[in-house]
Amino acid sequence: MNARDQLLELLRVHSFRRKHVILASGRESDFFIDCKQTILQAQAHALVGVVMLPMAFDFAPHAVAGVELGGCPLASAVAYASALAGTPLDAIYVRKEVKDHGSRRDLEGNAHLAPGTKVVLLEDVITTGGSTLKAIDKLRAAGYEVPAVLCLVDREEGGREAILAGAKVEVRAVFGRLDFMGCGTVAAEVPGGSPLR
Repeated sequence: MNARDQLLELLRVHSFRRKHVILASGRESDFFIDCKQTILQAQAHALVGVVMLPMAFDFAPHAVAGVELGGCPLASAVAYASALAGTPLDAIYVRKEVKDHGSRRDLEGNAHLAPGTKVVLLEDVITTGGSTLKAIDKLRAAGYEVPAVLCLVDREEGGREAILAGAKVEVRAVFGRLDFMGCGTVAAEVPGGSPLR
């Protein structure tokens, strides 16, 4: 079983549930995917790096950024995998809200990165795209170029389209709705990934 298939199996077991929930966006849904329950496990953390690093390399970035909270372990995993591969990408954490003490930063880990640095943004789940758009704005306000957003799971509920329209960046996903809803798979637009609509 390849790394993508292993990661999908772990997500299905530990993160996916068919149940009625209210999402962060306020929308109701009949399924829930809590990626943190999987990606914070050691095996899955390593698999995330293996699977998402080649996707990031497609955009020749100098760093990857993770949106608080679910995207942060993704950024760390990809940064670690990049160091092992001999082509290191630094990690940045993007805060949803600025702390009211200490450094009061929107971004963590970026102090040594110059304006103009190319940064690929990582998300665990995309639904409406709202938090992703805010994170892109914060990275751009710091002077960084954001060529793409990579997500672990696209719920395919309009988030990709909203990000494309609002920020003019490419969005790619490792997995999509059909990977979890038992409807089989269809041909992928992204190598090793799921199609985006």
